[in-house]
Amino acid sequence: MAYLELDRVSKAFGPHMAVEDFSLSVRQGEFISFLGPSGCGKTTTLQMIAGFIDPTKGGIRLEGQNLAAVHPSRRGLGIVFQSYALFPHMTAAENVSFGLEMRGVAKAERIERVSAALAMVGLTGYEDRYPKRMSGGQQQRVALARALVIRPSVLLLDEPLSNLDAKRREEMQIELRQIQRTVGTTTILVTHDQTEAMSLSDRIVVMSKGRIEQIGTPEDIYERPATAFVAQFLGKTNEFAAIVHGPETPARIVAGGWQATAPAGLSGPVTVSVRPERIGFSDEGLAARIVSRSFQGDHWLFSCDTECGNAFVIRLNDGGPQPQETEAVRLTWRPDDMSVRARGGVA
Repeated sequence: MAYLELDRVSKAFGPHMAVEDFSLSVRQGEFISFLGPSGCGKTTTLQMIAGFIDPTKGGIRLEGQNLAAVHPSRRGLGIVFQSYALFPHMTAAENVSFGLEMRGVAKAERIERVSAALAMVGLTGYEDRYPKRMSGGQQQRVALARALVIRPSVLLLDEPLSNLDAKRREEMQIELRQIQRTVGTTTILVTHDQTEAMSLSDRIVVMSKGRIEQIGTPEDIYERPATAFVAQFLGKTNEFAAIVHGPETPARIVAGGWQATAPAGLSGPVTVSVRPERIGFSDEGLAARIVSRSFQGDHWLFSCDTECGNAFVIRLNDGGPQPQETEAVRLTWRPDDMSVRARGGVA
């Protein structure tokens, strides 16, 4: 039995369907990210789990219990909002202690648990500091400690790192994952940041226009995108127009001067998706010309023109010579490094 289960959940606001037919089974201790652009329904789904919004149809169960019958305050969920929502008139310790007080936890136990929660997020010594005297990263840690101190059945995170600068966000991603693994709390994160979702998650739910596009591990979704939307949204990708030639067996897929055995069940025009870092320069393959190149420190980024479409190529900076702008090159990649779909469909 799933620990948390969403069964064909939908939410309509008048004629607008914000979430449609959303189904997901979450294992206890799993870290799940809802990933997608603004307006895709990810926050609405999180709010239905929290109880802030009622589903139009479908069911949500936690350990087999129907959450529709449980008041939001009694669901035992920990929530961290994008704004952190700290009480400005309370110290860090008082903010963290608030949920325990509401649950009637004895003072001695409250003090012990608050101290442990602040230590877990690296804020020992900040107990008496008010939010206005704390950085954004420190406020985020207080909000996380407040959510975890109640020992929630599920931790819900609504874009909790979006207010941090890039360097601090990267640091907090590492710390958040370490804390989650230590505590073992089932966690659901809402984010539009692809890197954040991939670095934190056991599985990612990619959403678009209220529907699930794909569910899988970060590696599966990145390496084997199920739809054009997933391929384009999750990191950079190249899309080449190609043709599957038959009827010989096995059929061949051809993109300019590049060709390989075609996946079963495909014929005619197809689209080949290949990540930029999986493409190499070779003596054979798809003819291209370097339009521009950019030095990125640990790698080079090339933009190329080909007869099958524009292409980006990422090559590690190994200290060796790199192609120059306007230079003619050939592009190649392994068949295992591409995904193929029929034009206008998915394969």
